[in-house]
Amino acid sequence: MALAPEKSDGIEEEISEIEKGLVSTSHTPRTNTSDDFRSSAAPPSLPQKLIAELIGTYFVIFAGCGSVAVNKIYGNVTFPGVCVTWGLIVMAMIYSVGHISGAHFNPAVTITFAVLRRFSFREVPLYIVAQVLGSIMASGTIALLLDVTPNAYFGTVPVGSSVQSLVFEIIISFLLMFVISGASTDSRAIGDLAGVAVGMTILLNVFIAGPVSGASMNPARSLGPAIVKHVYKGLWVYIVGPITGCLAGGIAYNFIRSKPLAS
Repeated sequence: MALAPEKSDGIEEEISEIEKGLVSTSHTPRTNTSDDFRSSAAPPSLPQKLIAELIGTYFVIFAGCGSVAVNKIYGNVTFPGVCVTWGLIVMAMIYSVGHISGAHFNPAVTITFAVLRRFSFREVPLYIVAQVLGSIMASGTIALLLDVTPNAYFGTVPVGSSVQSLVFEIIISFLLMFVISGASTDSRAIGDLAGVAVGMTILLNVFIAGPVSGASMNPARSLGPAIVKHVYKGLWVYIVGPITGCLAGGIAYNFIRSKPLAS
């Protein structure tokens, strides 16, 4: 009869050791599968990444360009509202699919990541196709839903000279990629705030360059509306400018990241 108390003491001692982390509990069967449901052990496949890019780009263009069209037609959004819409939708999509595809939504960003060896060159053409297709689909949706006259065009056209808009696009694209590189690719940065940082950068860029160049920063953003509405004036500006600016911004951040500052 004296064995029962000894067994109880042994159990209590083992429980105490488990609580202190001295005994492994890996043999304990798991009964709660909620964590397994929320997380995926396997990395996303290429088709999943492409679908994420297509959907993400679709909603970025639908919300951003849609706000431009609605403001021009009905006048209720206002220019600050358009700026906020662009920033918010990009931020929302980054947090939605950033962990799946990287949330590029922008051929200039994809090309820059590839040049900096942070993305596979083999996937670049597929990403660009998905991004441009998403933009075309979103632009087509806007054109079907709204009476988009030439005065309500929601694409990007230089207001002044093409050179002026080109310089603006290079500068704001540089800033965008510089922030993306710092906020989302540098392990020293607070990664959870990358979406906020990128969204706020786009908001500010639209405030600054929107009245001059349209603040594209993204070839897909300009190609979609241009293809749907057949408006190709100055389109080269929005291909050359963002790619040049993003490459320069990414290379600049890569330079200061890899070389310690002198004390």
